[in-house]
Amino acid sequence: MKARNLLLIGYVVFLMLPLYWLLNMSFKTNEEILGAFTLFPQDFTLDNYRVILTDASWYMGYVNSMIYVTLNTLISLTVALPAAYAFSRYTFVGDKHLFFWLLTNRMAPPAVFLLPFFQLYSSIGLFDTHIAVALAHCLFNVPLSVWILEGFMAGVPKEIDETAFLDGYSFPRFFLTIFIPLIRSGIGVTAFFCFMFSWVELLLARTLTSVDAKPIAAVMTRTVSASGMDWGVLAAAGTLTILPGALVIWFVRNHIAKGFALGRV
Repeated sequence: MKARNLLLIGYVVFLMLPLYWLLNMSFKTNEEILGAFTLFPQDFTLDNYRVILTDASWYMGYVNSMIYVTLNTLISLTVALPAAYAFSRYTFVGDKHLFFWLLTNRMAPPAVFLLPFFQLYSSIGLFDTHIAVALAHCLFNVPLSVWILEGFMAGVPKEIDETAFLDGYSFPRFFLTIFIPLIRSGIGVTAFFCFMFSWVELLLARTLTSVDAKPIAAVMTRTVSASGMDWGVLAAAGTLTILPGALVIWFVRNHIAKGFALGRV
């Protein structure tokens, strides 16, 4: 038992080491980072975080990322919920082929769709807008959402639908007040994956924006200059980039646990 505990502790330490080192670097000056090896900041400083929190070109990157990620999550769930319900409750010609085709969109690399999106958005005036990135990410998140939600909905007995309709419920009322609460764990899991995939995606987000909607991942490339890499600011930006995902996991942790246990994840 002790050997197992030691192995588990060692594994956790191994996983947390990069995060600790990132946090450790964020409180150091560039001179200390590039100098001698130190486990703790010898010259503790908050200047790296001060640069990010006081420079609009930095903190607006986080704002832009949160805007298009939130939009994408809402759009993906709004589209995927009725689509997943149709796949779970009805049989129609080509339903399995269509379902598989949705998944193939998630399998394709973003670079495949980069040029069409860029040309389309430039033509209709959506380039460098939050909705442009949100819609582009729907190409990958909507199929994933449909796939996850269909697994949860298939686990809800069809008799519940029939009973509600016999009691006089309209479909919108039944869907919003009865059915959605039954699959709230699945919605939590789906929202988590949509948020995370959209948050970490860089290629589309960087290419489809330039100034007004530039995400934090693209802003972080500003640390490269003729004088070298600003490692401290980059580490601070990386630390702050982890926080939104950690907060999302904290708020939906119960739904995620139930989702992994009950649904198709």
